[in-house]
Amino acid sequence: MTPFLELKNVSKVFSSGVFRKKRTVALDGLSMSISTDNPAVHAIAGESGSGKTTLGMILMGFVSPTSGNVLYNGKDMRSLNRDEQSHFRRDVQAIFQDPFSVYNPFYPVEHVLEMPIQKFKMAKSRADARRLMENALAEVGLQPGETLGRFPHQLSGGQRQRIMVARALLLKPRLIVADEPVSMVDASLRATILESLRKLNREFGITILYITHDLTTAYHVSNDIMVLYRGELAEVGDVDHVIKSPQHPYTQLLVDSIPWPDLDRTWGTSPIGARSSGARARVSGAAGCKFADRCPHVMAICSQKDPPLYRVDPTRASACFLHQDAPVIRREDVDKLFS
Repeated sequence: MTPFLELKNVSKVFSSGVFRKKRTVALDGLSMSISTDNPAVHAIAGESGSGKTTLGMILMGFVSPTSGNVLYNGKDMRSLNRDEQSHFRRDVQAIFQDPFSVYNPFYPVEHVLEMPIQKFKMAKSRADARRLMENALAEVGLQPGETLGRFPHQLSGGQRQRIMVARALLLKPRLIVADEPVSMVDASLRATILESLRKLNREFGITILYITHDLTTAYHVSNDIMVLYRGELAEVGDVDHVIKSPQHPYTQLLVDSIPWPDLDRTWGTSPIGARSSGARARVSGAAGCKFADRCPHVMAICSQKDPPLYRVDPTRASACFLHQDAPVIRREDVDKLFS
């Protein structure tokens, strides 16, 4: 069966500087696929600089990969015709980190809802458009009478973000890419926004790609999780197994850094080393594990070859030589862990 979206050996390198070019590898030969036949919430996690946002931007078509292919319904994104591009824009919607930067401060907030209705000709009259907007706002827990007609600065961050969830819902997409959707709102509102995302998945059958550095929220809202480190896949699997019993040293360090509400539990027992100043800048092909310079379990083989993905249990794989006795799984087949 053809995946809805698929990345094949995708790399993204950003260059900066005029006289001395500096190359930053954001993604390094990443392969993955997203199916919408069985809607789920997939989490993409990792520390800052791991490539999470770049991955989301490439999946949404906002950024082109340096190498590799992105396929939409089996067709390369670069060869889509105008009608196919329009279908893609409706099928894939985004919810961004900063809910204020999306709005034009000179327009009332319904402007962001009216634009997709007009672009995709979803209403035959202004009354139809108004009804669509009110229904979408009600679905995310907002009162239309208290929301429509107001300007962005007159609403809270949580209200602005829920309007963006409503905007995505308007188009009935197959996939929503939510990039850190709760990192800039009050803690009291995070549960409300995350529950809205879960509702979109549960009641409307929309697949959610939840990009976050927060393993706690990833654990509570997602079905499975992919942990990225410097643009490569470190661990992937059922979220309950990955968070409760991480098998990659990097994931173990991330989980160990979570402040648990238990005074008798020591927080941060494993030291997290800083990335070395001589860290390699590469696209692909250089030998060695990228986490070797920080890993407490580093072995000689870690600097000699790239670790493949080892299937450590039926629903989980880890790119670490600690599991070299386990069977190897192809990186493009990780979605089969959840089938």
